[in-house]
Amino acid sequence: MYSGFYKVPAAYNEPVKTYAPGSAERTEVKQMLSRLRSEIQDIPMYIGSQRVKTDKRVSIHPPHDIAHTLGYYYEGGAEHVNMAIDAALKVRKSWQSLEWQDRAAIFLRAADLVSGPYRAKINAATMLGQSKTIHQAEIDAACEFADFLRFNVQFMGEIYNQQPISEKGIWNRIEYRPLEGFIYALTPFNFTAIAANLPSAPALMGNVVVWKPSNTQIYSANVIMEIFREAGLPDGVINLIFVPGPVGGKIMSAHPDFVGVHFTGSTSVFSKIWKAIGDNVSIHNTYPKIVGETGGKDFVLAHESADPIALAVALVRGAFEYQGQKCSAASRAYIPDNIWPEVKEKLLTDIKTIKMGPVEDFRNFMGAVIDEASFDKLASYIEQARNDEATEIIAGGNFDKTSGYFIEPTVILTSDPHYITMHEELFGPVLTIYVYPKSQWEETLSLVDRTSPYALTGAVFASDRFAIEQANEVLVNAAGNYYINDKPTGAVVGQQPFGGGRASGTNDKSGSFLNLIRWVSARTIKENFNPPKDYRYPFMDEA
Repeated sequence: MYSGFYKVPAAYNEPVKTYAPGSAERTEVKQMLSRLRSEIQDIPMYIGSQRVKTDKRVSIHPPHDIAHTLGYYYEGGAEHVNMAIDAALKVRKSWQSLEWQDRAAIFLRAADLVSGPYRAKINAATMLGQSKTIHQAEIDAACEFADFLRFNVQFMGEIYNQQPISEKGIWNRIEYRPLEGFIYALTPFNFTAIAANLPSAPALMGNVVVWKPSNTQIYSANVIMEIFREAGLPDGVINLIFVPGPVGGKIMSAHPDFVGVHFTGSTSVFSKIWKAIGDNVSIHNTYPKIVGETGGKDFVLAHESADPIALAVALVRGAFEYQGQKCSAASRAYIPDNIWPEVKEKLLTDIKTIKMGPVEDFRNFMGAVIDEASFDKLASYIEQARNDEATEIIAGGNFDKTSGYFIEPTVILTSDPHYITMHEELFGPVLTIYVYPKSQWEETLSLVDRTSPYALTGAVFASDRFAIEQANEVLVNAAGNYYINDKPTGAVVGQQPFGGGRASGTNDKSGSFLNLIRWVSARTIKENFNPPKDYRYPFMDEA
């Protein structure tokens, strides 16, 4: 037993390294890239203490170099979902009874492993498996991953410190209990940090987890498990399985000990999960916690007073960094006609200088999109825009999947503010722009708010403070993360808690205490030091 009210180390944002020519970090990650490309990884499922392989071996290839094989993972089935649930429930009581500071120590150590000895490996794995440039890998796989771990420990301490007042002779307290069952974490391909956070945040709060990553993120997911295991995470607390989504979802939603889902992915999949949970709610031992961050159709809106150059740069970075495969990526833009010529000139000039290719070449600003299905979907939208009367492709528009899934940074100019690419999520390097008469600012505000069902991120560019305040009011529900004179991407843990509403999710704000508090169930305890000995009250006495 421990004795003490412990103060956790102050969280901080991991500094982003530059990887400039001649830097030590550049040399280290280049060597790691060469090493990983020369090896064939054999990636099992992690279920309790077992490393499980099946007879269905699936190859992994870099999206930008599809002829190269990085390794293989083993696809499981329903039996492996059940094995993982059993392994999690087996260790649940011992994990939940572990002192909170011991859980904290595991994940704080993991943070130091991520930012230290594993930095090059987690970055290189993310670059190769998910086609991220070194900068995009660094801010995600190294920095944001470590940030989530450190800040979550700090948030946990803040939650535990929230206690009620006590009157004389009474001690009131709140106990933040882990949930009474297992959590199902479903994670996306596009952020290694999110893939790490979704299972580890509930685990930090004392829960046990079954984790199903995206198939296209398994290569770096394996490194995440290496880090957690080296940090001292006990077997069975987080179980990593590779199963088809519908298989895992069906078993999870119908299991009596299922107590929550932590999800990042598409809106359609999340809606199916929500329905399945509702259909089975009478089976569950408790009402499950449903936490999800889903799609987005993120906007950039400019006022006539906006800085054209700053706006153009924000569009390039916001729309085309990591090939537009961010939930927060700029996908639709509304620009007034008075500044459009200058914005267009800067935008097209910058796009012409963008280099695209294998991410191992550090001169490239963009890599490939994640897989062939994504490539084909994006290509179809581009081809449709090429032939529609209401649209003009003013930049990019080419694509090729001979050696990798490459889509040029593409800008579509439309005369129809309700054109399909203005409201449907594409998840790729395609930006659609609508130029509006500067006199129609108020009408355009309303247009931005009602065009898309999503409400994840958005940005407003203006110098006029009255215009900024007006946009703030009209667009109050249009984005969970809202930016003024900045691109709509790049949320930092502890600085801009992330999440959106409407069709973009439950807005439980990863990177803040709001997310962690979803993974506990509070118990209020009142202790009376001098309980009454007579049932009668003073008002009952005779006058």
